[in-house]
Amino acid sequence: MTLFEWYLARASGIVAFVLLTIAVVLGLTLSGRAKLRYWPRFAIEDVHRFAGLLTGTFISLHVLTLFVDSYLPFSLMQLVVPGASTYRPLSTALGVVAAELLLALAITNRYRKRMSYQFWRRAHYLNFAIWGLALSHGIAAGTDRAAPWALALYIGAAATVTGLIAWRTSGGLRPPAATPLERATSRAG
Repeated sequence: MTLFEWYLARASGIVAFVLLTIAVVLGLTLSGRAKLRYWPRFAIEDVHRFAGLLTGTFISLHVLTLFVDSYLPFSLMQLVVPGASTYRPLSTALGVVAAELLLALAITNRYRKRMSYQFWRRAHYLNFAIWGLALSHGIAAGTDRAAPWALALYIGAAATVTGLIAWRTSGGLRPPAATPLERATSRAG
């Protein structure tokens, strides 16, 4: 592998993870019906969708770069079959599964209008599994995993997504429900 390929494989994987994190964060924000003060909802939806597309692009670049690597070659089978790789088999398998689940999710998004909203919404929860697998893959398989900047990136991403999930599941992103007194006052007025 030339130095260029090595840097490209590393950088494309890291950029894909950052973009995936952005897409998950925006998705959590949108799903919680948070009041978006500075941006209209359609703009956030467009950025969310674009971040997802860019994530797929950078994952493709990451996989292609690993495929053409001459120093540590990955066969096509090792890139698509979880556990087939001889290089850190478990952590590489996590990345393969994450990429394949992301492809499945992209297909459901493409055909979203042909399926029920309930099915699409449930399938969309795969994003959390994909993100968790990608985080684990980066931490366990990445050559930069012990670098302070990489640790800060992974810890920051994990804290942000975990915090938003906790906030979202506790109802923190939804407008608070009116109290009985507020409902009575609004009816009387």
